[in-house]
Amino acid sequence: MSPIVKRKGEKFTLPGKYLLFILTILCTGLIVLTFHTDILSAPASALGGFIVTPLQEGISKAGSWINGRSEELVQIRSLLKENEELKAQIDELTMENIRLQQDRYELTNLRELYELDVQYDEYDKVGARIIAKDTGNWFHSFVIDKGYDDGLAIDMNVMAGSGLVGRITDVGPNWSKVMSIIADNSNTSGMVLSTSDNLIVSGDLELYAEGVISFEKLVDSADRVVEGDKIVTSNVSDKYLPGILIGYISSINVDSNNLTKSGLITPAVDFEHLEEVLVITQQKQTVGDN
Repeated sequence: MSPIVKRKGEKFTLPGKYLLFILTILCTGLIVLTFHTDILSAPASALGGFIVTPLQEGISKAGSWINGRSEELVQIRSLLKENEELKAQIDELTMENIRLQQDRYELTNLRELYELDVQYDEYDKVGARIIAKDTGNWFHSFVIDKGYDDGLAIDMNVMAGSGLVGRITDVGPNWSKVMSIIADNSNTSGMVLSTSDNLIVSGDLELYAEGVISFEKLVDSADRVVEGDKIVTSNVSDKYLPGILIGYISSINVDSNNLTKSGLITPAVDFEHLEEVLVITQQKQTVGDN
């Protein structure tokens, strides 16, 4: 009986050799059909395009996004490096600007001292730098970096800016202490340059908070002294050489005795900003000197 004949009550079975033969014929036919026609390749291509193309687009977009982020990261790193270099340049330029400002400030001070030196060329002078000061906002008492090793002595006159600063009150080998004319215990014999009238200039730190100091005992019966007149050191001063500018009269009042006048003087020196000074090495000769 044939092996493929189904007996009653038995399940249908196909021998392996027949199944192999059928599959061989089918595969051979598909190969021939695929080789000579596109009846199968077209649907496969369409199916592949439907599945692969979106996948390729997604991969392409992802690659483009990753590439863009990578380029941005490189640019960010480059910008950060450039930013650090610019910061360093800015710091360097800032320091250079500060140095130039300091040099300009020192040049201005030295120019003022030079002009002062020329103005009072009849006196021998030594330049000095301030190295310390008493407490407070103003240079009413300070120390300079020159002493008796440099030829300095007590009562030598000190100048800066446009005129008189004060005088040396103590001296060491390489330092000297200076008391300025704005100090509370300072009294200077002055003279009105335009009239030769004498007066006394008194230091007052409270008044100098308003930029002025006081004067008194001015005898001006002819009312010739006016605001703005120059006040210089007097010939009769026992501590100061004559003719050094002290300041300018800013106000005048008649005293209660109706004989003398008093008022305020604006000093020729800025006692809030001092760095270098000139010390006149000549001293005032008095009657008691030998």
